[in-house]
Amino acid sequence: MSTLTKPNHIGRKISRIRELRDMKQEALAQALGITQQTISNIENSETIDEDRLAEVAKALGVTVESIKNFFEESVINYFNNIYDNDFSHSIGAVPINPNNCSFNPLDKMMEMVEENKKLYERLLESEKEKIAYLEKLLRDK
Repeated sequence: MSTLTKPNHIGRKISRIRELRDMKQEALAQALGITQQTISNIENSETIDEDRLAEVAKALGVTVESIKNFFEESVINYFNNIYDNDFSHSIGAVPINPNNCSFNPLDKMMEMVEENKKLYERLLESEKEKIAYLEKLLRDK
């Protein structure tokens, strides 16, 4: 028996989209108000009723057309192209990824700790002054 899937196997496409969205069958079943076993049956079906497909697409946050036109090879090629065209790890490259840090996050955290410590000391001194003032008022009564 061949393990190859047919290109128009809608159930398999739903399964892969669900997996790519990091969703379990149980979560999809709950979103649709059906059982996990029904989701399993849908994912094993080569064809699916259009109304049911629309419900599944909505629950997955995609369009019906994106399920019908889904090809895993396209997704793999898309991510490979992004990685292959990323020169940020090359020698002498200017970082183009806005998420790359140009500072040491640990140093920034230590600076924040020091600033918080100074703020705490100022607040503590202010509270001590308030207490001294209130004690003076009580003594003067």
